[in-house]
Amino acid sequence: MENEVSKGPDSIFEKIKRTDENGNEYWTARTLAKALDYTDFRNFLAVIEKAKEACINSHQQVANHLVEFNE
Repeated sequence: MENEVSKGPDSIFEKIKRTDENGNEYWTARTLAKALDYTDFRNFLAVIEKAKEACINSHQQVANHLVEFNE
């Protein structure tokens, strides 16, 4: 299947992963949106909002999972 997300070291998520000075791994929303074939970033914003809601619904602090910053 062409659109299947691969796993392992060749995964698109491994390729676009960033690491900060403390060794924390993270992904930017714009890079994720492109990797997931969103042609318009505005459409990906709804996904981010759903992720925030999922954090709240599972009693997780949004700031522990999603951080806003400008690229």
